Amino acid sequence: MEKDAAWKRIADLRNIIEYHNKRYYQQDNPEISDAEYDRLMRELQDLENRYPDEYSETSPTQRVGAAPLAKFAPFNHPSAMFSLANAFSNEEIIDFDGRTKRLSGVDNISYVAEPKLDGLAVNLIYENGIFTRGATRGDGATGEDVTQNLKTISSLPLKMKKIKEKPIPSFIEIRGEVYIEKESFKKLNLRRINEGEEPFANPRNAAAGSLRQLDSKITARRPLNIFLYGIGDIKGIDFSTHKEALQTLSGWGFPVNKLIEQVQNINACIQYFEHIGAMRERLPYEIDGIVLKVDNLSLQKILGNVSRNPRWALACKFPAAQATTVVKEIFVGVGRMGTLTPVAIMEPVNVGGVMVSRATMHNEDEVLKKDVRVGDTVVIQRAGDVIPEVVKVILDERPIGTKIFEMPKHCPDCNSEIVRMEGEVAHRCINISCPAQLKEHIRHFASRGAMDIEGLGEKVSAQLFDAKLIQDPADLYYLTKKELLELERHAEKSAQNLIDSLENSKNPPLDKFIYALGIRHVGERTAKLLAARFGNMEKIITAKQEDLTAINEIGPEIAASIVEFFHEQKNIDVMNKFRKAGVKPQKKEIAADNALQRKSFVLTGTLESMARNDAKLIIENLGGSVHSSVTKKTTYVVAGSEPGSKLDKANSLGITVLNEKDFLKIIGR
Repeated sequence: MEKDAAWKRIADLRNIIEYHNKRYYQQDNPEISDAEYDRLMRELQDLENRYPDEYSETSPTQRVGAAPLAKFAPFNHPSAMFSLANAFSNEEIIDFDGRTKRLSGVDNISYVAEPKLDGLAVNLIYENGIFTRGATRGDGATGEDVTQNLKTISSLPLKMKKIKEKPIPSFIEIRGEVYIEKESFKKLNLRRINEGEEPFANPRNAAAGSLRQLDSKITARRPLNIFLYGIGDIKGIDFSTHKEALQTLSGWGFPVNKLIEQVQNINACIQYFEHIGAMRERLPYEIDGIVLKVDNLSLQKILGNVSRNPRWALACKFPAAQATTVVKEIFVGVGRMGTLTPVAIMEPVNVGGVMVSRATMHNEDEVLKKDVRVGDTVVIQRAGDVIPEVVKVILDERPIGTKIFEMPKHCPDCNSEIVRMEGEVAHRCINISCPAQLKEHIRHFASRGAMDIEGLGEKVSAQLFDAKLIQDPADLYYLTKKELLELERHAEKSAQNLIDSLENSKNPPLDKFIYALGIRHVGERTAKLLAARFGNMEKIITAKQEDLTAINEIGPEIAASIVEFFHEQKNIDVMNKFRKAGVKPQKKEIAADNALQRKSFVLTGTLESMARNDAKLIIENLGGSVHSSVTKKTTYVVAGSEPGSKLDKANSLGITVLNEKDFLKIIGR
């Protein structure tokens, strides 16, 4: 085949395959057999290999997966991805409508209602019509770059289709939900079982796990699909309504859920909620409710956001799915802080499409309040459609001779005394050398939110501990490949991968390392505050209680816990082992001329130039901090349009109030 003819055939094949992708994945109406589709794909792959000058990142062949990634890079979303406030009743939906009208000053508000898919939220970047980057939602500000894996989703266009109604923008963020259909999920699990692998718990877990594969070739074999439901930043064009934006996305070639409707009032919203709820089980994909959004985009800006939730949108959740089963045992587990937690072990039962056999009951008081006993028949549900919980006991079916639950007097793992501090509901094992606590501590250290050490999950960390290879997190960095190979289920590749993961984790972000240490009361937010204020581990270790309480959001109890942690000799020994192993948390460098260093902000009202969450991120990136309430320690209150009571409090305390123009000057905009 001559070069010109080959190039023409390549272009034709790309168009033909994309057409059939749309027929198969978006319209559920394929025209050709799988064998014919595979033949076309093989022909295109062969021609592209022979004529590499014709490479295109938008070719259908680029969906089949690239080489494995070492680790996902962080991705800073150009505009924040918010979570939604929840409603669980018609009354709460009506309250949302009343609040929206009151805050906006508009009496007649139309909404867009859409099914709430139970999948994984993603953010997609298209530049001049070409898909360039994509990421998971993460914490709303920063996600994981999973571009290569997203390219494997056949229903996702790599290139936007031109339409007359709207030109293709030079830049656009498009928000979507990655999911797996119910039938595809069943087939995927059946295949995994036949291949000797653990089945996934539910379609959402399967979708999330598939999208976070380091090897995109694995992702390409998973039946992922996607619906697009909104936009973030956009350049070159604009929209007046959310409905217009969705219609345009569909015209550009993006899959948009056909059940989305524009509704003119809140009563119609409730009717939509009930209608979708009635057809929930018949849908080919999992949903856990609906989402309502104010249709008018100008009105959305006026309404703004509260913390991480937009005022203009609401997630209306369906009642939790329930089922009955029998309690076989009440197991008491020990957490990393020594807290004892009762867990009901039950006959496995299907609850809303998920097999459930365990339900956490939090503490002794909850077990006694519900009077759950071994042998009881209980009603269980997935709280928020996710976490299993015991709702009630069916007393009429209680067997004779059941016993009231009692918390053990001694730790079930190390036999040490159990105590319950005054004013606390929790029972605790006070032995800091308790094996159960140490295992949980090591698991926490390696977890995704902390050090994120690949290959070091719960089973592996417990195996290493039981083999006496590790006693604390620092011991991980002294493991050898030879030691790992002597353990069961550790082959050459898995052992080397774990050693490499540990080596790659030796320079963690300071806040991640602080959180990983497992200091009581120190979560991810407090860890970030400590990292921002002190800049390195040495200053944190030697900080006095008054140094810590000088930080907004850190009170006496948290400060005392931090000081106590670093005065414990065993913890000092562990820190020294980290140093000798070469673990060096990255220092948070703060510029000397940073105008916001140690400045405390409170935001109120609506900003015209940016969303409130974007303003918060800018302040924090410049060394400042943002808080929800005004105190004497507040440096500035930034007042946008329609400020609330925070402005009045700022004036009463004599706090400096900045209008939006003043605020933009301070942040250098």
